[in-house]
Amino acid sequence: MTPADADGRRQLEPLVHASVRATHRLFSGASVPANGPDAMGESQRVKIAAKYRAEYLSSRELPRGIEQKASGAPGASQTLSLAAPKPQGLITAGDEISSAPPYPLTTVEDEVQRVMDGLAGRQLKARAKKHKAPTRELVRAAAEKQRVEDAAPAGQQAVRKLNYEPVRPTWHAPWKLMRVISGHIGWVRALAVEPGNRWFASGSVDRTIKIWDLASGTLRLTLTGHVSPVRGLAVSARHPYLFSCGEDKQVKCWDLETNKVVRQYHGHLSGVYALALHPTLDVLVTGGRDSVARVWDMRTKQQIHVLAGHRGTVASIACQDADPQVITGSMDSTVRLWDLAAGKSMATLTHHKKAVRALALHPSEFGFASASSDSIRQWRCPRGDFVQAFEGASGIVNTLAVNSDGVAFAGGDDGTMRFWDWRSAHCFQKTETIAQPGSLDSEAGVFCSTFDRTGFRLITGEADKSIKIWKEEDDATEETHPIDFRPSLGRRRF
Repeated sequence: MTPADADGRRQLEPLVHASVRATHRLFSGASVPANGPDAMGESQRVKIAAKYRAEYLSSRELPRGIEQKASGAPGASQTLSLAAPKPQGLITAGDEISSAPPYPLTTVEDEVQRVMDGLAGRQLKARAKKHKAPTRELVRAAAEKQRVEDAAPAGQQAVRKLNYEPVRPTWHAPWKLMRVISGHIGWVRALAVEPGNRWFASGSVDRTIKIWDLASGTLRLTLTGHVSPVRGLAVSARHPYLFSCGEDKQVKCWDLETNKVVRQYHGHLSGVYALALHPTLDVLVTGGRDSVARVWDMRTKQQIHVLAGHRGTVASIACQDADPQVITGSMDSTVRLWDLAAGKSMATLTHHKKAVRALALHPSEFGFASASSDSIRQWRCPRGDFVQAFEGASGIVNTLAVNSDGVAFAGGDDGTMRFWDWRSAHCFQKTETIAQPGSLDSEAGVFCSTFDRTGFRLITGEADKSIKIWKEEDDATEETHPIDFRPSLGRRRF
């Protein structure tokens, strides 16, 4: 090394040491432990002290009157002096100007230190909360559960939920066959009762519509006009009209005074499987294999809405006067609730796993039931809240019906007939339909059903080409037919 290089090194050494000292002072705070009050730095301490002096220092002392009342000093209740008090902080002649601050700094530093200690404590608690074991509440709950299980007798450690209270079913008399009506030469696929409860109509695969007397079961009239099986019927309570739909894509309006077709509603692209009338509006809703439900103006034959959204055949439709005013069930295993004014879907119920073939509205309660081959479910309007599932449902269910007494009926494709109590979903009767002599075993199926206006008669249309009328047994009592109610913990009413 040359003498010139040595001189240059000696000149650079003071600069390097000064830079190292400045770097150490700049980053010395990183080496301070983060779990103490000094972790916040001196700047944070100065900031808190300045904020404390500016905003909170003046409020440490109470006003003179309040302080005298609090201390109970004599003269506190005396009248105030007429002399105006000297404004706080005003320096007048004769006052000595002191360089000391109005409040001792030691008090401010103590308050600042207390605030910083609290902040450091919060940081410690937040850091410990991330890695702590189960909380005290969980430990206490586990100990309470173990105490209850230990106190229970042997074999009864499974404690029933406190909020589970099974609804005891209402007693209903069993139903029996009252009358068999023959006249169709094909499957009976649709039924409708007149609002006056004097007659009912039936639609069949033989493409005819027959009007029957409800009291005697005699045939009154036969209407012909469809060229394919009739799948839906509805009788208007506001007009003397009968509406029918079939697999020939036609929707017809029959005038019951002249027994002729007065209107036809064109628009469906395939067979029409379901039909329903609005109870208060002159509106007709139909659905079929084109996967849409169409809303028609009854008088002008104009199509008001096309309720699109289903991906399969619309197999069942129900209408009511309050939202949702239209409910549809489809072969895509969904049930949709529709806003009739907007023509849009309000909710989609996806609880079913198989095709929804039947819907039934309760006559008095604001709810409905839907049926598929996997289950029968009860819903609450207007949002479509799930209530409960009917127990014992199995097989393909083609039809549902509910009367005002709380009896729900379901007819199966294999001829099974089940009766439930609506409120508890308890199946109080399970039977099979009685096939007509000469019919095949495969013709024991129930396709459609409806209660009359009183709810005392059940009318079913079946695969043996007959119409059967059922009624309750007159001599049945709770003693002769007791309720076989065995609630299980697996069932709950929502």
